[in-house]
Amino acid sequence: MKKGNIFLLLFIFVSTSFTYSQELQSKVTIMASRVPSTVNKKIFQTLQTQLTNFINNRKWTPDVFQPQERIECSFLLNIESVVEPDVYKASLTVQAARPVYNSSYSTALINFQDADLTFRYVEYQPVEFNENRVQGSDALASNLTATFAYYVNMILGLDYDSFAAKGGDAYFQKCQNIVNNAPENKNITGWKAFDGTRNRYWLAENFMNTRFNLVHDVIYTYYRQGLDNMYEKEADARGKILNALLQLQTLNQDNPNSMVVAFFMAGKYQELSRLFKKATPPEKARVLETLQKLDVANIAKYQQDLK
Repeated sequence: MKKGNIFLLLFIFVSTSFTYSQELQSKVTIMASRVPSTVNKKIFQTLQTQLTNFINNRKWTPDVFQPQERIECSFLLNIESVVEPDVYKASLTVQAARPVYNSSYSTALINFQDADLTFRYVEYQPVEFNENRVQGSDALASNLTATFAYYVNMILGLDYDSFAAKGGDAYFQKCQNIVNNAPENKNITGWKAFDGTRNRYWLAENFMNTRFNLVHDVIYTYYRQGLDNMYEKEADARGKILNALLQLQTLNQDNPNSMVVAFFMAGKYQELSRLFKKATPPEKARVLETLQKLDVANIAKYQQDLK
């Protein structure tokens, strides 16, 4: 074969590989220690593999992601009880991180536990999701993939928001679409406003409601203008992060007890303590005053770390 033709084939192969590079590099773990020994636990190993493939092998966006750009995330599905044969109640812990520019550090995008997941699974049943038909013929089986697809789109929305102002709108809209068309069954919770104040409904609602538009500015300022500039302009970047927290406090004052504020702050304690360790005394005082309202549970730790 002529060398030119070889190069052409290589170019087509490489181009195709990049075109179809998936967005997520996910690890799915299923814990089933609370499941009775009468249940064949091999099915959870099968489900773990199927969910991993479902997330990592599906194309979730129209954009090209190079391998090093894939978003690292993890899903821990903890089976808590057997509701009836093949039907399980579980909690789902979702974590995702994004690399910080010019460093080897990764910062958390999401660190959240969803305690309201009930689903049906029979070994080797297809793990599929159709965003145009969220609820399939079996609501409890659909609830599993709808929930995972919801959090995949939430991760994508946060990641895109962190690189461009309101860049994640399309994916938050997909989350809301899943909420609006969510599976319905007497055992299914988490998709309705009346299911509580900290659930999938309220998270999507907060990100799409114009009353909470400021949260998108907070995300962009915190990650892109703040963390990504820490290497080159540390003092200026820290000022941007403080501004993001002040914006978040404004949002919190205007919308007390909103889900999105607690959601953003989850898992930020250690990062914020490190970031403001070298801040000036006035900056430390300002950030402590702000965190006292945003992250009440950790205020004693902040005061100890930033004294």
